[in-house]
Order: sequence, then C-alpha cells, then structure tokens
Amino acid sequence: MGGGGTVEEEGGRWPPWLRPLLSTNFFVQCKYHADSHRNECNMYCLDCMSGALCSFCLDRHSGHHPIQIRRSSYHDVIRVSEIQKVLDLTGVQTYIINSARVVFLNERPQPRPRKGVTNSCEVCGRSLLDSFRFCSLGCKMAGTAPDRKRKNKILHEAIKIKSTTESDTDESYTSTSRGSEKSNVTHSFTPSTPPPTAASLSSAKRRKGIPHRAPFGSLILEF
Repeated sequence: MGGGGTVEEEGGRWPPWLRPLLSTNFFVQCKYHADSHRNECNMYCLDCMSGALCSFCLDRHSGHHPIQIRRSSYHDVIRVSEIQKVLDLTGVQTYIINSARVVFLNERPQPRPRKGVTNSCEVCGRSLLDSFRFCSLGCKMAGTAPDRKRKNKILHEAIKIKSTTESDTDESYTSTSRGSEKSNVTHSFTPSTPPPTAASLSSAKRRKGIPHRAPFGSLILEF
C-alpha cells in the first residue's frame, strides 16, 4: 500500500517502508544521473521503497509519496512536518535545526553521558529531555520490539550500512593522523653537533693566532 496508508508490518506496529528507509545510504551520487548536476540522492519514495533517489529520479514517481532527507552533523534527519503525517512520533525527541523541527533517523550514541542528565535514550543512551524515550526513529523501532533479542536484530539491520561507512572513515582519519604525527616528529628532530676533528681544531688555532705580514711588505722593509 502507499506511504500514506495504514497497513503496517510486525503485528500492525510499523509501516513496511520504515526499516528500508532507516538502512538506506543517502547523499551519494545517483548512478542513473551521474552526468547531471545536483544528482545527490537525498529523496526516498515511501510507495516504491526502491532506495535513495535524486531530484531527477522523481520524474518516474509521479503521484507517489516522496520525502526529503536532510543532514545535520553527518546524521540523516527528516522534517517532522513531512513524516508525522504517516508515522507516529510519540516518545521520540525532535530538534529545531535551521528553523525547522526535525527528527533523526538512526541512533547517535554518546561516548560519555553529560553531567546532571536525568533522562537518556532507552536504546543508545543519548541524553534526552525528560518527556522523551528515544533519540531517533531507529531507536524507537528497536526499543519497542517485543523482546531484547528482537530489538538488537532490528537495530543492527537498520544501522549496519552506516556503521560500516563511519568506521571506515574513522580508521582512515586515524591512520592519517598517525602518519602526520610521525612526519612531524621526523621533521622536528635535529641531530646533535658532531665532535670537532683535528683538522677543525688546527684551523681554529690558525684563525686565532697573530696575523702575519704579507711577503711583499717584508721585502720593502728589508730593502
């Protein structure tokens, strides 16, 4: 059924397009319009569920329900005004970014909880306002699953592609940073001054001795 319908999977809990949406990799170059300008894939059709689309792909989805994905701090978000018509956002914290209220698609775990935080996401632990349970749509889908095993499976499937991409990026960055550190250490290292040789000492003594008159001057005096 279309994106605006009410038929849902998993016992009437979620629409069939939600899990494919959460696992889609957005903001990549469209393979069908590689030679066109502005071919970044930031659209998704809730009816076809055929992956990320660029603006040129929408010509083939006339009359369907497309939504636009945006980015905030390298994470995918969608405007609440677009998604709340077809999905219940109860319990998911929303944010105002660029004057628009948005909701994050997938989890954003924090390495350390902030001081004084009294509420956090039930799935990934991100700090939340007291009236919310989840930080993203993916966390709500995982956190409301019937059992813990099911939660882990859903969450893993939803973020597997993005986690792999982010991990590769982090490793590349770490390798580059370590290489830069080695390079800096090598360039900043200055070898010690070698000990003086017999030739250098002899030369230094000659320079410090009493200056001798030129031979031509001696001849004049003697004459």
